[in-house]
Amino acid sequence: MNRVAVTGLSALCGLGHGLEEIWKNALAAKSGISKLDPLFAKEMPVKVAGQVLDFKICPSLLSPREAPRYDRFLHLGLAAGVEAYRDAGIEAQDYDPSRMGAIVGVGMGGFKTIEDNYEIFKQKGGRRVSPFLIPAMVPNMASGLLSIKLGLRGVNYGVSSACASSNHALVQAFLEIRHGHHDVVISGGVESTFSHLPFFGFSNMKALSLRPAEEAEKASRPFDRDRDGFVIGEGAGILVLENAEKAKARGANIYAELVSYGTSSDAYHITSPHPEGKGAVECMNKALSWGNIPLEEVDYINAHGTSTPVGDRVETKALREVFGKTADRLAVSSTKSMTGHLLGAAGGLESIFCIKAIETGSIPPTINLDNPDPECDLFYVPNKSIQKEVRYALNNSFGFGGTNASVVFKRPS
Repeated sequence: MNRVAVTGLSALCGLGHGLEEIWKNALAAKSGISKLDPLFAKEMPVKVAGQVLDFKICPSLLSPREAPRYDRFLHLGLAAGVEAYRDAGIEAQDYDPSRMGAIVGVGMGGFKTIEDNYEIFKQKGGRRVSPFLIPAMVPNMASGLLSIKLGLRGVNYGVSSACASSNHALVQAFLEIRHGHHDVVISGGVESTFSHLPFFGFSNMKALSLRPAEEAEKASRPFDRDRDGFVIGEGAGILVLENAEKAKARGANIYAELVSYGTSSDAYHITSPHPEGKGAVECMNKALSWGNIPLEEVDYINAHGTSTPVGDRVETKALREVFGKTADRLAVSSTKSMTGHLLGAAGGLESIFCIKAIETGSIPPTINLDNPDPECDLFYVPNKSIQKEVRYALNNSFGFGGTNASVVFKRPS
């Protein structure tokens, strides 16, 4: 079995554009949550979100004529994916393009494009609907555009499994390299759902924080007693996974190794986690046992930690069951406190936070953790980053339908 190295990283989210800015702001405990445009939010109870501000796709990636044909999530995914590929430093002669591919997680796809074209349909008729509607909205186009732009002729598909999409994409990319089918796979996730239907859909199920615009930076507060729901975020977290031996041979910078994963189903409810966290426990146990990873060597966990009343308590319970006596030595944080919940892109971005923690020995905090919930009693790195050696880091992503995926990274060797 091949070892799997992470050789390229890039991200976009409410904390900034690019890995360096985002990581700096995360360690500084800054919030990437901001108030929504008042005109957009006028009829909505939700007033805040984790927005990628001041972003425009580079003309070298999509020309001014091409850019309007694609939904915003594709702009974000293409920009982050190309930057991650550049970060990996792969040259044309390094690999056979047929052994290079892309598997990108997208939870919901192009909602804004759907809404806009439905309005055109209602007002002007079906003949005025854009011929680019379908390629602009389908989730697999994130990997498709990257494959076209970078000339990747290997595996090319999308993964859509709600908020676990990115981690499932990473699992599939890992297996492609692990079993020798591919040498390089670009993976992770992207999401942008800033249109009215998703906001109303989530808020009508009582899932979103209803804090006012003036309290935007305080809205996402995982594990805090006063949390009232998650904050929708947008962005991308893209990783380049590579055959570790071949990466070493070409002199690549290796950030970390992806060494194991676990998947499971709650088989319980369409939106609520199992009250005893059975699916989460099974998922993490698989990730640790399949990778032969000692509990005491896991130093950091980037929690799913969405800031919902039920979810945070259940994840705490699951972590205590899995890690037992070693649970209290863990550093656990939810970076969703700073970025919001990126839905299908969450696992990609949060895996990058895990990798940077391994690389730098710095662990980002859970901000707004002012009044800890007594039922959330682990060390959640409250409000300030810490220094700690990280040997293994685990990232959890749990989604609607009871789908769960955990991925584990370790320091390169």
